[in-house]
Amino acid sequence: MLNAEYAVIVKCQTRLEGLLQRSSTRSMARFQVESQGGDFDDYQVEHEIYQQSVSVVQKGLAKLLRYKIVPRNFVPSYIFKGEIPLVVVVGQDGLVANTAKYVDKVPILAVNPDPARYDGVLLPFDVTNFAEGVERVIAGRYAARTVSMAEARLRDGQRLLAFNDLFIGAASHVSARYRIRYKNVSEEQSSSGIIVSTKSGSTGWLTSVFNMLSGLQRGLSRKMKSRESPAISKGVALADDELFFVVREPFKSRRTGIDLVGGVMNGKEKLHVESFMPTGGIIFSDGIESDFLQFTSGNVAVIGLAAETATLVQRN
Repeated sequence: MLNAEYAVIVKCQTRLEGLLQRSSTRSMARFQVESQGGDFDDYQVEHEIYQQSVSVVQKGLAKLLRYKIVPRNFVPSYIFKGEIPLVVVVGQDGLVANTAKYVDKVPILAVNPDPARYDGVLLPFDVTNFAEGVERVIAGRYAARTVSMAEARLRDGQRLLAFNDLFIGAASHVSARYRIRYKNVSEEQSSSGIIVSTKSGSTGWLTSVFNMLSGLQRGLSRKMKSRESPAISKGVALADDELFFVVREPFKSRRTGIDLVGGVMNGKEKLHVESFMPTGGIIFSDGIESDFLQFTSGNVAVIGLAAETATLVQRN
């Protein structure tokens, strides 16, 4: 039995809550949604189901452990130290990914608040069975999945973890300028940025790149009136200790090349990126642009597997 101080419940803001923050009244919020062709009632139903799910989790957890609630926007600054035996995440897959970067090896039990709405690839529990998972964690007899993460580290020691993927590039839609080095091969590039994906993230943002490749190949096949379609890449299967990097939309010029645009990195290999962007260069992870590293001219980022891993509680 764990001698625990308290567990942590991580929750997020609903779409309705975000909308009401930007609107003076509920009627104004309804007008804004419906004037754009949206369904305001769906916002309300989603909000009510989510709040009810959080309430059920609170009541159930209170019977087993003391707890504290940490809203999503406070997770990066919250100190997950002491005898915290468990972090219960109530929300979508993205909330699990964003939380995992900050809790190190503390077990994460992820609850799908609305199974009819969310597929929940990373959400094995719901409000009907999460308490069983909590009891197993308390007893120390639980199944878990260990997830590797990526790390970006700058020369001054600043670092950023990624559960799914890192983005290295420009904050706006201008081209990113940098020098990339991988396996002793280097190249100056101009592109829309670099994505570095973990195994967990390889089915997310990275797939958009392969979807684009597949569409281009199909289009070229029809243009050439070929009876046989060219090989279409379906993505990349990564091991737990591997990362995959891809350069988005590289541009070839007299100074910039397009030869070093993707590759698999094992646990020992690193990707080095030197920024040539006087302003606007950034590195962010898992789609959260507000949590980023400045990556302007002179900065060098070293990308590789992180020492930290995430522990996701599974249903037995």
